[in-house]
Amino acid sequence: MLPDAGGLPDLLLDLAVPHEDINELVALRRRVSGDPSMLRLLEACVQELFQDLDDVGRTPDLGGLLASAPAELTGTFPLYVFLAALPRTLAHQRERGIPAEITRRTLADLGRQIAVHRRRHGRAGLQSPRWPARHFRGELHQLGRLQFERARLGRRTAQALASHGTDAAPGDACLLLHVPDFLGPLTPSACDRSLALARAFFARHFPEERPEVVTCHSWLLDPQLTRYLPADSHIVRFQSRFRTVREDTEPADTEPVQFVFGDPDLPVAELPRRTSVERAVGDHLRTGGHWYIGHGWFPLHTE
Repeated sequence: MLPDAGGLPDLLLDLAVPHEDINELVALRRRVSGDPSMLRLLEACVQELFQDLDDVGRTPDLGGLLASAPAELTGTFPLYVFLAALPRTLAHQRERGIPAEITRRTLADLGRQIAVHRRRHGRAGLQSPRWPARHFRGELHQLGRLQFERARLGRRTAQALASHGTDAAPGDACLLLHVPDFLGPLTPSACDRSLALARAFFARHFPEERPEVVTCHSWLLDPQLTRYLPADSHIVRFQSRFRTVREDTEPADTEPVQFVFGDPDLPVAELPRRTSVERAVGDHLRTGGHWYIGHGWFPLHTE
């Protein structure tokens, strides 16, 4: 089920796993492959990962299974689950006619998440195995600068869209937009290109779903950012694409701290002020303010 030790380094590089983590992960493979109980757990995780594959938005229940992995493998065992799942993922992508280059760039997010974990903890691992599950189930794809996830409208979002005169109903297909890290500036032209790619991609490879709207739930949509950033900043121009779904009342202060500085637990008083975004996030918190998750949408075909 696992790739052989000789081919594993090249496979890890294909998945954009940081170079400094490769030797450790190749060595740990023996710990997993040499233990029958680990192989049984690996197989159970892969089966759960692909359970009800056509149920868009289903979250595989990997947490309970992964909890039984040895403590020394807590952070790294999920990686071997995705390595074992890779052949089935690739086969599913080919069945949909998805170009190999798009698949490669999509699955490279696994390496990005390992880099995020190392930046925060100083060692290899995955912060949240639930996130790469979307990629390996074929629900999320990297299309240029942005990621788009096949999803279904929730009740509150559908109601907000209906109030704008759309025919949206709970359960309708939509695209959930994500902004990955380590991929350059969020320029308007890069966003335009990603949206053009998304329109063509989903019409061709998932024609039965016919999403009509793009939604996003992110701290990047907190309107308070306009108080700190110039009108022509990339983030403010990104915000301008969206119509508001709703406004949160529960603070989410750790979200921008995590994504901007790499660690949600950093002391607010010590947050750096090197860039305009760092100054915005840190200064707002230092004056007693709070950040919130913004919820927005726009039509897929008229943006």
